[in-house]
Amino acid sequence: MKHAYVFPGQGSQFSGMGKNLYDTNSNAKDLFEKANEILGFRISDIMFTGTDEDLKQTNVTQPAVFLHSIIAYKTMADAKPDMVAGHSLGEFSALVANSTLSFEDGLRLVAVRASAMQKACEQTPSTMAAVLALADDTVVEICATVQNETGEVVVPANFNCPGQLVISGSIKGIEIACERMKAAGAKRALVLPVGGAFHSPLMLPAKEELAAAINATPFFSPRCPVYQNVVAKAVTDAAEIKQNLIDQLTGAVRWTQSVQVMIADGATHFTEVGPGKVLQGLVQKINKEMVVDGVS
Repeated sequence: MKHAYVFPGQGSQFSGMGKNLYDTNSNAKDLFEKANEILGFRISDIMFTGTDEDLKQTNVTQPAVFLHSIIAYKTMADAKPDMVAGHSLGEFSALVANSTLSFEDGLRLVAVRASAMQKACEQTPSTMAAVLALADDTVVEICATVQNETGEVVVPANFNCPGQLVISGSIKGIEIACERMKAAGAKRALVLPVGGAFHSPLMLPAKEELAAAINATPFFSPRCPVYQNVVAKAVTDAAEIKQNLIDQLTGAVRWTQSVQVMIADGATHFTEVGPGKVLQGLVQKINKEMVVDGVS
């Protein structure tokens, strides 16, 4: 019986996030103020009183979700994970939680990642779409067919749980793929209100910038394994963790597969640390016998 700690990604943010931690815990308050100093702007003010629109800006969203997750984690008295994982951005939180990265370096890398992704989104108009109630293999096959026939970028981006997959690519490619998903029997194939094609080859310019920052940052031996998105298996080697983190920006988030492997490796209890309850829901859809809870 092992206890897994999992960390959410972009999309879990909400106005007022983290304010209770700031108001009730002096250590949390110190970490928020340190983050404001590192980032060069008062992200805490945006998190506590900003509008939903303010929080949707990638350069705010990513550090905000990271901060909420890590500060919540650091204020837990009894956090002793046997394994960790994070969904997309959440992988950075997981790497701080298992001591691979310092809080400060994790935040700096998230800030670089957010800025680089924002620039890549502005460089090439692109989008993502959610596909529901269609077999993963069918989604993968349709993406490959559309890409081969049209030359448009269309790839699976997030394997969230069985029957819930997100695809990513050019606007035209996603439109064509959505029509074919529906024709193949998808319950829904819905273009998402996002600013770019995350976890696709269109993030290559951002990947190069992030790689330079990651390679210049010290990574330490983790105190427990991290199950990384692109390989969906336990990783403990610092150099391998670095490369997987770089590859994640253009590779798929294999969340379904990661959770399945964590369960195979003994996980029976999953605790989501950070804003929202998205990962708790996904874990239960992957395996309803798991014990799930959350800390925010």
